[in-house]
This record gives sequence, structure tokens and C-alpha cells, in this order.
Amino acid sequence: MKGSFHPTNDLTLNLSGNESIHDVIDKVSSSRRTFIKGAASAPVLAMVGGVTLSGLVGTVQAACVDGTAVPIGFDNLPAALAPVPDAVRVAAGHTTKLLVAWGDPIMPGGLPFSGTASETAAQQSKQFGAHIDGMHYFGFVSRGVESSQRGLLVTNHEYTHEAVLHPDGQANYSIAKARKSQAAHGLAVVEVQNTSGNWGVVSSSAYGRRLTGNSPMRLSGPAAGHALMKSKQYDITATGSHEIGSNSGFDCFGTLNNCGHGVTPWGTYLSGEENWNGYFGSNGSLPASTTELGKLNNRYGLNASGFGYRWHTVDPRFDLAQNPLEPNHFGWVVELDPFDPYSVPVKRTALGRVKHEGAWTVLGPNNEVGVYMGDDERNEYIYKFVSAGRYNPTNRGANRTLLDNGVLYVAKFNADGTGTWLPLVPGSIGVDGVALRDNPNFAGIDDTEVLAKILIKTRMAADALGATMMDRPEWTAARPKGCGFDGIEVYCTLTNNNRRGSSATPTTNNPDGSTTAASARPAVDAANPRANNLYGHIIRWREDGKNVTSLTFTWDLFVQAGDTATSKTPAAQYTGNIVDAPNGSADYGAPDGIWFDKYGRLWVQTDQQGDASGDWTNIGANSMVCADPATGKTKRFLTGPLQCEVTGVVMTPDGKSMFLGIQHPGEEATNPANPTQFSNWPASQFATNSAGQTVVGGRPRSGVVVITKTNGGIVGS
Repeated sequence: MKGSFHPTNDLTLNLSGNESIHDVIDKVSSSRRTFIKGAASAPVLAMVGGVTLSGLVGTVQAACVDGTAVPIGFDNLPAALAPVPDAVRVAAGHTTKLLVAWGDPIMPGGLPFSGTASETAAQQSKQFGAHIDGMHYFGFVSRGVESSQRGLLVTNHEYTHEAVLHPDGQANYSIAKARKSQAAHGLAVVEVQNTSGNWGVVSSSAYGRRLTGNSPMRLSGPAAGHALMKSKQYDITATGSHEIGSNSGFDCFGTLNNCGHGVTPWGTYLSGEENWNGYFGSNGSLPASTTELGKLNNRYGLNASGFGYRWHTVDPRFDLAQNPLEPNHFGWVVELDPFDPYSVPVKRTALGRVKHEGAWTVLGPNNEVGVYMGDDERNEYIYKFVSAGRYNPTNRGANRTLLDNGVLYVAKFNADGTGTWLPLVPGSIGVDGVALRDNPNFAGIDDTEVLAKILIKTRMAADALGATMMDRPEWTAARPKGCGFDGIEVYCTLTNNNRRGSSATPTTNNPDGSTTAASARPAVDAANPRANNLYGHIIRWREDGKNVTSLTFTWDLFVQAGDTATSKTPAAQYTGNIVDAPNGSADYGAPDGIWFDKYGRLWVQTDQQGDASGDWTNIGANSMVCADPATGKTKRFLTGPLQCEVTGVVMTPDGKSMFLGIQHPGEEATNPANPTQFSNWPASQFATNSAGQTVVGGRPRSGVVVITKTNGGIVGS
């Protein structure tokens, strides 16, 4: 993800003499023929405890409805070229309305958005947060059926735009401003209801909830309680953070930079903590790069200046010099039970500590549990966690600790279209011939401590095993079974990498874990075949034996995104191979969000600069396309407002309502006195929201739109 307070997608062109994309793909194209399709029907799982587990499994790895795929039935939407309209555009035959936006009340005591950014941190903590990302709809159950009319919409709130969040931006910075920024981060649980065809937020709902940068959280799994997790303990108040000792390593506060998402068959929401490193900084001296903490900070991109949030100047909890272990509480997958408003979210350390995006859960044929994840930074890795236990479809409570015990793997993609899952366990042998338990980075008194260190230093362990460096692995999604397919096929978006193939002397992540985050200059390889990968691609793999427990897989590149009309040379490096008709009509770049609906259609969302200028003149604003996984056929369904990112999508169980996120419209505004310099969305498009309430403008606001088909049918049909 990007934004003024996140690392930008560096799109500088570095021409090289490397082989073209077509030269490289020709070498591995035989892998496409290893994908075998077969028909199967999905089992119907039991329902317990007021939660429809069969419906929840359907959101994770559903079979095509009635064994029949719903085709991509809409006409291709033209690109939103410059000047980009400050509005969401959607394919003909569909209607778009605003459901909820930053600052709207979502729980008892919440106040309406002021439009002036005058809200306090306490008020923001009861309002919809900033810059949404992943989301999921959990329908309430009535008589064993998951409702498509009433449910809980859970959303991420990735980051904040400080020039818009505060009336005067960061001038006269204070703890009050830091607290408001922290309150706008995290997660939201929003009750939504469709009344007479109009969706609205139940702002008085007992389920309405905000989890912020200061909410109590719990750490669980192998790394919980380790010495590296025992940061300083603070009494967090509106006026400051006051040191009161050390924490146990099992408790922590807050979740930050929540990105991507996943859902579990037992009805919980998974959120990844992505660019968490940027919230830390220091005016004091930091550990030398030769020390354990210095090396760890370097590998994860922690430094004295951070991303410019300035929290560390008023909140010692985020000062690396004063509280050096606090960063180890971030970079995890957070599990939230949306139906229990009193539950404490859990950070599952068994899934590793990286810059998490998607965390998609897939079940094996005998209810084995696998979770597929990406680490969103240039030259990082793709991971899989396999639980030691199996999903119990008749006892929801029995599944509570499935994500605490198991094995974390990292992917190695071979040039012949095969791949291997490398286990991140103490006995695994690194490329230097040394077992991880004997590697000084993970040294411990026993294998229990070694495993804890492997999970806290996940990137360094993956370096040691020689995993394949990827072009910013982001969201993951699994193809539904049925409609002629019965395997386990997982997709991952690889957004871009301007450092791929950019050096005549390529470098890789050092096996000793000493590489500064994103600094390597790797050569092109089979899984990442384009130098200066400007437009990104999507990789997919199928597990051998059709089970998440497999240690091997076959893979291919589903698509290389690009601009058919590019003037760049060599053209083959930038045109891509999107399947559309006419050629070039559905061009897109920087794939990010990715999601399969239960009808077997793949939805892809993009994250580029969003103003249809420079390298994006022909592609236009950010968009969402729909693709057929069997043929690759793609159509553009939606485009977003100026400078926004399109991110987060889900449908109601009946497929007749789609919820979709619009993040950071007008993000380039830097003058607090003129927050609407580039965008006043959603007020620029909607006078009222879907419930008929007035939409307050005055500054751009991230939000969720609800899309329906004009004739009442399935969205996108």
C-alpha cells in the first residue's frame, strides 16, 4: 500500500539488457500444462452456536454455486483517463451508493462527522476509521441461513493522512494529535442492514466496535512470552504514556497499518499488520547494526525518522531509544471475533512476523488448515502456515487455538514450474549448510526458544533458507472448488519492483539476515521475469496432492499486467499479457487487492498513483477488474476517484450486494488549509448516503460503497 505516510511505489525506470518477459516466460511455459483440472462437489458442513459454519467455510473456500459458474456478464468499463473524475464509476447496469465513510458514527455515543477535523481522539474512537483496506461481511444467522440483509462488516483502517486528519496538520504537534491519529488506525466492526433496498449503518449497535492503536491485545503462540517480547509497560492515557514496568510478553496494545485480510472457517477475521515500522522513531541513539536489536531493526526497516508520523516525539512507547522492544509487538496477523464485542483480539505469532497483507485460510480434504500470506515489500517472500490441528465443523470453540500451533513455511519457486515449501523450524538447514538452531541469529537454550526467535525474525530465517525473493507479495486468494476444478489453487498479487534487474551486479538478501529492508537488487528470475517490474503480475500455484499439507507445488504466472499502448522500450517489458477484447481494453497495473467470489470469478484491485499521468496515462485511475481463472478473460468493472486506491471487496451471500473500499482519495493534498485541493470525495459524488443521510464534505474521506445490479441480480452477472 502507499500514501504520504507510507513508502511510495517507486516507479523510476531502469532500463537493462535483460531478456524480455516473453523470452523468460517461454522457458517456463511448460508449467502451465501441469495444472490439471477435475470436478468435485463441496461438502456441506454443520452449523453450531448461532454461527453458520457452512456459510463461513463458503467465504473461505466455497464451491461454485450449484456447480455452475456465474459468467462475467457486464460490458467492459472504459478507463478513467485524465482529468480523472472525482467519483466512483461502475459498469453499466449497476448502481453505486455510499455506505459509510471516515468519521461516521458506528457505535453508541458516536458523533456525526464534523467536516472540519475538529474531532478529538475520544470521538474518533467511536467513528469509522481512516483509509480502509481489507474487509469482510459476516451475515447474522436466522433459522440456519446466513443473512444477506443484516450483518457485520469488518474493515481495516490502514493509516492516516495527517494534513487532512487535523485542522492544522502537524503544526504544534502534541500528544492529543498523536492519540487522534492512533484512534483512526486499526479495525472497525460495523453493523449494516438493508431496509427496503437501502443499506445503512446501525450506529447504535452493541456490535459496533473500534480497535485502535492503543486497544488491549493478546500475544499467543510460540513467540509469546519470549524476552524479545517483554517491552516496557505503559499506562496509556489521553495526556500521555506513563511507564509502569515491563509487560509479560503475552499482552500488548494496539494494531497498526492493517492491510489485506482473511477469514477463518470458524468465523473470525484475520488482519495483517503491514508497514508498522514507520510509526517508530527516535531522537536518541539506536543500537549498532552489529547488535541483535540493531540487526533486527535494519532487516525490518526501522530507523530514527520513521515515516514522519512524529508519534515518538510525544509518546515514549514509540521511541526506539526509550522502548526498543515495542516494535516486536507488531508485524503479526491479528485474529478478531466480530460476534463477541468483548473479546480481546489475538496476535498469532505462529504465522510469523513480517509486513503482512493477505492471510487466506484454505481447508484440506480432511479439514487440514493452511493460511497463505505475503510480505509486502520489495524482495520479500510468500509464506504458508499449516496448523498442527484440524478444523472441527461441529464445535466452534475447539478451533480457537488452531493458529497457535503448526509449521510456518516459505516458498521457493523453481524455473521449471515446480516449487517447494521450506519449513521455518529449528532443524532446517540453511544455504550455508548450518541448521537454524545453530545459526547465531536464532541461538537459544533449547528449540522452544529457537522457534520463538525464528518467528520474531521471520525474514532473517527465510533469508537463511534461500527462499525466492518476490516483487512485493501482497494479497492472497484461493480459487473456489467446483465448476470443473477440485484442487487447491492460490493466487498472490505481486505489485511491482523497480529494483528487480536494476543492477549489472545483482544482489540478494544475505543469508546471514544482514540486508537492509528492500535494498537488494535481484536479477530477474522465472517467478519475477521483468526488470523494473513497473506494472506487476499475479502468480498462482497448485498444491501437489490437493492438500495444504503438501511440501511441493506447481506454479505459473496468471497474468503480467501492463499497458498495451506503452511508448516505453523495450515494449515487451511493459505491455503485459492481459486477456481482453479488444486487446488493451482492460489494461491495469500494480495489482494489489485480490478476491474470489463464490461464483468462481477473480476480482483484482489496483494501487498506483491514481491520477492517470506519466506511466499511467493510458491505463488511467485505479480500478477493479474481473477475471476468469480458467481463461484469463478480463474486464474492467470499476474505476476510483482521483488519487485513490481501490481496495477491499466482498459480497453478501446472495451475491446481490457488493461492498468495496475507496482509500485515500486526494492523497497528494499537503496543505491543511486546503484539504480538498485534489478531491472532496465522497461529497463530490454523493449528496446522501445509501440510508438517505447527508454526506458531509470539507475534506476527502475514505469510505465503503455498496454496489447493486439495477435489475436486482447478482453483481457482475
